[in-house]
Amino acid sequence: MLRRTLAVILTIVAVLAAGWLALRRADIPYDTLETIYSTPDTQFMTLDDGLKVHYTDTGPQDRSAIVMVHGFSSSLHTWDAWKTNLEVDFRVITLDLPGHGLTRADDPIQPNIERFVSVVHEVTQDLGVERFTLAGNSMGGNTAWSYALTHPETLEGLILVDASGWRETAEDNENSPFIFRLLANPVARAVMKDLDMTSLTRSGLEDSYTDQSFVTDELVERYVALSRAPGHRETLLGIMAGERVEATAEKLSAIQVPTLIMWGRDDNLVPVSSAQKFADAIEGSTQVIYDGVGHLPQEEAAEQSIADVRAFMLEVEWSALDEEEIIPAGDPRIGENRPDGEN
Repeated sequence: MLRRTLAVILTIVAVLAAGWLALRRADIPYDTLETIYSTPDTQFMTLDDGLKVHYTDTGPQDRSAIVMVHGFSSSLHTWDAWKTNLEVDFRVITLDLPGHGLTRADDPIQPNIERFVSVVHEVTQDLGVERFTLAGNSMGGNTAWSYALTHPETLEGLILVDASGWRETAEDNENSPFIFRLLANPVARAVMKDLDMTSLTRSGLEDSYTDQSFVTDELVERYVALSRAPGHRETLLGIMAGERVEATAEKLSAIQVPTLIMWGRDDNLVPVSSAQKFADAIEGSTQVIYDGVGHLPQEEAAEQSIADVRAFMLEVEWSALDEEEIIPAGDPRIGENRPDGEN
């Protein structure tokens, strides 16, 4: 009887092991990924510590600059609609964070918000951008408000798009997409590190959009492929296992720069209630909520969000005229382009 039971157990283990081996996926070389996912404006820079960063830098170089930072497991591609529109009148910089997109993974540095802040700062400094507006979505939003606290002297404006950072409640955890709840388990992370994540990635993306037509096979394939760049899966799992940089009202009250808070009302990843928390904490901030939109307004509500960003950038440029000589987009000396109340 004991031998039979042991034989059954060994058979089950063998079947599970065979299934695990069948689902394993190797890394995809950067050269291959660059061939597929580079954009016409792709550039690379190597930082002082050797990290190779993927970025774009387009638009008039003498205009106000906006720097855009993506969220967890995403890439600079998420800003395509904003970039295409805004680069007509503004200098637009997008970048992939370490272990994301086509930027190499840090090793052995633990991926965290502080590291992302330092990368954003070094990239902008190397590009000679001394003052700019910083926009961030989700984890990129956490990076953006953390940057505003660390380097306030460099910012003209701050845009938080469904930004993370507030401590999650029990209800938030319960409503979190399955893939994030799964990755929060250390045993699951260890088992899943090398496995095919296509179905779970699709599920996570479906939770990110209200309009499911955005979740195309091409989108899922890009997310999965870029996550298989050397070291990227370790980075993503390291972020899930690492400590959070949490927002507090006291901490955020130090932010004095003009701030635009943008949120999808139907966000399943970071609840819309967080938008009001940011608005309450950051004095003078402006809040815009998009009905019927999920976690990625820059994609799902591209037209509306671009119009709001353009209006905000004009106000930022107008304010900057007091400090430096620039040529604004839509001359603010024309009354219809001035912020309300200015003549």
